[in-house]
Amino acid sequence: MKRNQSAEDYLETILLLSRQLDYVHQVEVARATGVSQPAVQKALKILESKGYVTWDGLHIYLTEGGRDYAEEVYCKHCTIRRFLELHGVNSSDADNDACEMEHVISPASMEMMREFVEKNKGGE
Repeated sequence: MKRNQSAEDYLETILLLSRQLDYVHQVEVARATGVSQPAVQKALKILESKGYVTWDGLHIYLTEGGRDYAEEVYCKHCTIRRFLELHGVNSSDADNDACEMEHVISPASMEMMREFVEKNKGGE
């Protein structure tokens, strides 16, 4: 599947909001991403057409495939962030860098980072 940074960012945001809220609304996604509600609405239509979300105009739900994809992206984000922190990068920079890197990292590099983080969990 071709990666799309914008779609992945929206899916990740919807996933994280769904962990905090009973229902995810367009306004919360707009606030969390720092974009306008019309921009979110446009993105939701695209995500819905790809089968990642269902949206009734009010509530946003991840489909099973959308949740799996969002979890994959978020897992990459967390692993990259932790890898960078273990190498001395401050948390804020590590989080910002992970946000960019999660979309372009190769499977081999991701696996190396995952293994490194797993081996170094005791050092937290």
